[in-house]
Amino acid sequence: MNAAAGATADTQRAPPAENLRPTAPDPLPRTWFERDPVALAVALLGQLVVREDAGRLRIGRIVETEAYAGTDDRASHARAGRTRRTEPMFGPAGHAYVYLVYGMHHCLNVVAETDGCPSAVLIRALEPVAGRAVVRVARGAPGVADDRLLAGPALACAGMSIDRSLDGHDLTRGSLLWVAPDQAFSNAHADGLPAIVAGPRIGVAYAGPGWADRPWRFGLAGSPSLSRTFPSQAGATQPTV
Repeated sequence: MNAAAGATADTQRAPPAENLRPTAPDPLPRTWFERDPVALAVALLGQLVVREDAGRLRIGRIVETEAYAGTDDRASHARAGRTRRTEPMFGPAGHAYVYLVYGMHHCLNVVAETDGCPSAVLIRALEPVAGRAVVRVARGAPGVADDRLLAGPALACAGMSIDRSLDGHDLTRGSLLWVAPDQAFSNAHADGLPAIVAGPRIGVAYAGPGWADRPWRFGLAGSPSLSRTFPSQAGATQPTV
């Protein structure tokens, strides 16, 4: 296959860069994602989102997530039941659920639990690890600091060229888009990952009491790539999953 085949406009416009494909990290297995969404939201912190495009990689470390659980969760799209839009949420764990907000911004979710249990984790922010030049072109943000290039769910999708063409994509296949362990990050924090902060999910006031204020947004404390600060009362804990 020609190396340029399937290239997005972002990779075509980016300056020449080293082909990182030989060192691409292997994807996490499906069984790793088969846990409840809150546990998965915490476990995903410090892992990598890998985007392969025409043989070049963009990699971001996950620093912020939000959990969405089943049809009872009034903040979840699954509350509407099984529809054409929500179908990926009802599928096996380890798939992507990509949707549009305001008809223009894409958001990436990782499906949790098992087949038929519609829960997922929103990837709210990434810290750029590799392929920053392509990310910057995709974002159209020449003056933005590296740490802020992917600091939000829509920014992360824009910078990684993630759109609805990847809705339902199998994140365990190791092609186009996948989630991988970050061994270097783990080694650097062998004595324990950075503290995790928690707070209410963003933009879900419509869900009402008991759901809108549920502390299911998680982040790596102190990361400069968080989409926004956490409430001052948010607790910091060591990960337990």
